[in-house]
Amino acid sequence: MLNKIVKLSQKYNMFNIGDSVVCGLSGGADSVCLLLSLCELRERLGITVEALHVNHCLRGSESDRDEEFCRSLCARLGVPFTAERCDVSGYAAERSLSTELAARELRYEIFRRNTQGKLLATAHNADDNLETVLLNLARGTALKGLAGIPPVRENIVRPLLAVTRAEIEAFLAERGQDFVTDSTNLTDDYTRNKIRHRIIPLLREINPSLNSTFVSSADGLRDENAYIEAMTDSTECECLDGNRLTGLAGYDTVIRSRCISRLLVRNSLPVSHERIRECEGILVNGGKLNISGDIYFVSDGKTAELRTIPAAEASTEVSAPLKVGKNSIFSGITLICELIDREEFDRRRDVNKKLTFYALDYDKIKGEAVLRSRRNGDRIQLRGRDFRSSVKKLINENIPPAERRTLHFIEDSEGTVFAERLGIAQRVAPDGNTKRLFVISVVNDKQDWSG
Repeated sequence: MLNKIVKLSQKYNMFNIGDSVVCGLSGGADSVCLLLSLCELRERLGITVEALHVNHCLRGSESDRDEEFCRSLCARLGVPFTAERCDVSGYAAERSLSTELAARELRYEIFRRNTQGKLLATAHNADDNLETVLLNLARGTALKGLAGIPPVRENIVRPLLAVTRAEIEAFLAERGQDFVTDSTNLTDDYTRNKIRHRIIPLLREINPSLNSTFVSSADGLRDENAYIEAMTDSTECECLDGNRLTGLAGYDTVIRSRCISRLLVRNSLPVSHERIRECEGILVNGGKLNISGDIYFVSDGKTAELRTIPAAEASTEVSAPLKVGKNSIFSGITLICELIDREEFDRRRDVNKKLTFYALDYDKIKGEAVLRSRRNGDRIQLRGRDFRSSVKKLINENIPPAERRTLHFIEDSEGTVFAERLGIAQRVAPDGNTKRLFVISVVNDKQDWSG
């Protein structure tokens, strides 16, 4: 096991001779194993070792027991020891956080304060990494999430990342070293515990060598992710100036996504897969997208940037639930919706030729339909096409500027299904099986209409 630690630390350049390493010590098997391992390897690695314990004060006397165990262990090993306490419950209530997240935030803040100019070693192991990847996968993730916990991040190192929990327990048993058990780890109260106690045992039934297989897979995924990160670094050197990205549209979508994600994270702005995809559309096609408050992602198709746009200057979206009959979101204009059967539609097809009709298959509309104004980043796969198009580009090519402000759009739970003067989406187009049609007309209120 010690050789695994050395091999991983060398691959990721975790330690330099003379480094002071602070071991995050909870008293559990993993952190006790980490402390003992670092002590046994300190001469070989050329490091000094100390320990830091965070008492979350969540389990009463059990939490105090853990702190005292860590203090006694470090005294026996001759390792400098520091303990800090924090009020997780109060912090969680004040910020409306889960206990799990509040504990993590406070723990890492204490770690940060106590490791200035030093390395922090945490006891994440191969089993933890597997749990993290499965959790990321369940919540939605890309390659970076599948690569799992990074072996090195800033001043944090994770020497046990290639070591399984079984190897940890065997290591401690060989040395006759005891440890404490957090009673909350034995329940399914936390999401991670559900993965640990329910999902992973089932996966081991499929593949008894799950841990070793995953360690190899994670290693390969980290290498691939590291390559993409290096490419992203290089791209930023070429394209990034402050909060402005120039020429990024010419790069592959994987690199574009990472650059956009980094830009948002650096500015403490919300990041999600959907948000990044929306920003990519703006990056390539131009336009602006509201990110948070008065912060917008703005692009002319060549240069994109984060820009503060006061509310008075930002165009506002107008929307309302779509209903059968008359709908109005613009003064002086009415959008009329009729729900009719196929036979009636065929009979009335040529009536009221002064109106422009659009017909959608009503039963293909998903969820609640909403009528709204144009939105930056809008895209639609028009009827008869096998690709999605930028609405902005279509409008620029087909509609005079003076006629764009009052264009109507309809969207359902899966996206845009109607764009006035451009057409309907392929997925709601009537076909031979259509029974009910949603017929849309747009009229100026000065026109006479009776329905």
